[in-house]
Amino acid sequence: MDAEIIAVGSELLLGQIANTNAQYLSKQLAELGVNVYYHTVVGDNAERLAQAIEVAEGRAELILFTGGLGPTKDDLTKETISRHLRADLIFDLEALQSIQLYFKRTGREMTENNKKQALVLEKSTILPNDHGMAPGMLYTSQSHAYMLLPGPPKEMQPMFAVYGVQALQKILKHNDKIQSRVLRFYGIGEALLETKIEDLLVKQSNPTIAPLASDGEVTLRITAKHLSSTEGAKMIQSVQDEILNRVGEYYYGMDETSLIEEAVKELKRRHFTVTSAESLTGGMFQQMLTSVPGASKVFKGGLVSYSNEVKAQVLGVSQSTIITEGVVSERCAIEMAEGAKTLFNSDYAVSFTGVAGPDDLEGHPVGTVFIGLAAPGKDTQAFPLQLGQSSREQIRLRSVKKGCSLLLAALRD
Repeated sequence: MDAEIIAVGSELLLGQIANTNAQYLSKQLAELGVNVYYHTVVGDNAERLAQAIEVAEGRAELILFTGGLGPTKDDLTKETISRHLRADLIFDLEALQSIQLYFKRTGREMTENNKKQALVLEKSTILPNDHGMAPGMLYTSQSHAYMLLPGPPKEMQPMFAVYGVQALQKILKHNDKIQSRVLRFYGIGEALLETKIEDLLVKQSNPTIAPLASDGEVTLRITAKHLSSTEGAKMIQSVQDEILNRVGEYYYGMDETSLIEEAVKELKRRHFTVTSAESLTGGMFQQMLTSVPGASKVFKGGLVSYSNEVKAQVLGVSQSTIITEGVVSERCAIEMAEGAKTLFNSDYAVSFTGVAGPDDLEGHPVGTVFIGLAAPGKDTQAFPLQLGQSSREQIRLRSVKKGCSLLLAALRD
């Protein structure tokens, strides 16, 4: 079964909110073996929505709508679909009673237009709304199925997971399921990665391989269509083994993870601790680290040493280094890392110093970065980066990711 998702709401077209509903639904539908080939966004306009429905019917058997089920005049999804399908709207009594009880319980006045939220397409399967007022529904014709879902993600997601999936499973025409695995790489560009596995991309059929690049990383999503999870796992593993034979040195993790999460896992596994001294990154490394659950077991504390005074007086960076080599230097990065390691009595320490912009510093162009890494039983090292004319935020983020990568590589060495 092929599907199209139509998100209704002018706020989406205005950029006021992101269309996360379509992202969520696509992922869930893939698990059911439903192919999603189009995402459409339509404003609060009945004529344009009707046109979008006609187009979608020409290329999908299942059409899912999000948004436009509320009480106001611009909530027109149900009415538009009702006219298009020549299906009557009737009140769902359970939903109406639930709405009435809500207003009574909260002591608020229930205006007449709130009843509109209890309207559903006659002969449709009702999807209860356990987290809001307007129910969803699944209406089937001889050739198409139409699922209507509320717009707020906090209502839509649990409704689809609890009731929508069950309703769809009853009408699916096949037993295929789709299983995916995401391989994550750092330190290799998208173009080079694709070159290394070009023949696999050319001959792919099932499983398929989809590259995606973002923020200095590259991911490969391997997707298999199968009849059982065991069969799907074997198909994916075979492709994964071939990919890692070629570019395994850049691979760091699988599925929903990150460089910092993998580093925290390794620190925990080895019972090591880490600290950091940050200049240009301004605490971003520490923020990312402490966002990982359980980081308190491996992170004692850190320091933002933005000024030369703090670098010298707290971390012990020598005046000689500051005067002769500058704070944007390998020597300064090394001394910052060693100072932080000593100060916090940690096993590892990572330091960041450089030029985030907008102006050059000490004769170094914007994007010049040095990362220090102090590790137990080894000489402290500094790693230079040249990030070019990226934005200030990109330079900071890419510096932190490189630091995470260096830490992870040292832990896995």
